[in-house]
Formats: sequence, C-alpha cells, structure tokens
Amino acid sequence: MKILRAGPASAPNTLILLHGRGATAESILPLYQELTLGPEWRALAPQAPGNSWYPHSFLAPLEENQPYLEQSLQTVHSVIGDLTSERVAILGFSQGACLALEYAARHPRRYAAVLALTGGLIRLRQQGDLKGTPFFLGSGDPDPHVPFRRVEESALSLRGLGARVETRRYPGMPHTINHDQLNHCRALLSAPKGTLK
Repeated sequence: MKILRAGPASAPNTLILLHGRGATAESILPLYQELTLGPEWRALAPQAPGNSWYPHSFLAPLEENQPYLEQSLQTVHSVIGDLTSERVAILGFSQGACLALEYAARHPRRYAAVLALTGGLIRLRQQGDLKGTPFFLGSGDPDPHVPFRRVEESALSLRGLGARVETRRYPGMPHTINHDQLNHCRALLSAPKGTLK
C-alpha cells in the first residue's frame, strides 16, 4: 500500500487524508501545509488503486461498488490500526469524503474530527457511538456528484450516533475545496484536546 507522509514523524496526532476519484495521494497531501497545524500534527495520505476508492457513485446500490468499497475501508482501517497517535482525524474530499464518513460510521469511536468536504454517508443506517466526535460536512449546492439533501441526511444519521455535526452549504460552489471549508477544518483540528468533549 502506498502511503505519503507529511509533518514530523514524532507528532502526537495524525490526520488521515483521503483523495477524490481520479486524484492521487500527492494531490491531497498539500492540504496538510494549507491547514498550518504545526508540529502537533502529521499527515498520512493513502493512495487508492487506479486512483479510485470504488467504481460507481456512492449513491449506487451497495453491491455495485463491491468488493472495492470493502477493500478501501480496510485500507483506512489498516492505516489507522497501525497508529499510536494520541488523536486521529480523517479528512476527505469528494469520494474520499464519502469514504471518510462511511469508515467513521462503521468504526465508531472518539475521533479528533471527521471532515467531509463534499461528501455523504454511503449507508445512512448505522449503529454505534461516535462519543461526541466533531464532524464538519461542507458542500457546494448544487454539486454534480453529491446532492445536498444527502449531506443533510448524513448529518442527521451521524447525530443519531452521538456525533456533533456542523454542515455548511455553499451555493454555486464548483466541485472543489474553498477557504471557508479549510478554516472550519483548521479550527476543529487546532482546538485544545479537552474543549471538544
């Protein structure tokens, strides 16, 4: 498995960066620098085979994206399972945002943050306890790949799992990442450990 890294290897906290469809680990790793998190954080960016985590829309019937979706979820699980970090956060864009949300919902625990930039849950019905994990879901509307209604449905589902969820709608925003999204991500990741409990 190819994993790119940024930041000090000794950092106590780890940010997992998940790229979008057709993109690469190289293309999302620069977000670590843009977030200016300082020496408390390092970043790991795994690479999807063929630059895609699964072949079809996240709204397609679940079986149409198998076995690729399960393999991609296992990739994230392997990366996180190898960590000894004090805090772990997951940030994804587009297809990577959907994967980030799906992984967190299927593996509920307390994360430092889960940050979905234009994405939604793949399965809305989940079980478990996210223990107050802060989530940020920010998406353009309309978006060619992620209907904002799905973003809202995902937020409702995650709140049902005990997450603290903020959504933000960006009317007319192209399928990209904007500065306001990054500011929200930075604020959550920079918050002192005890303030988000």
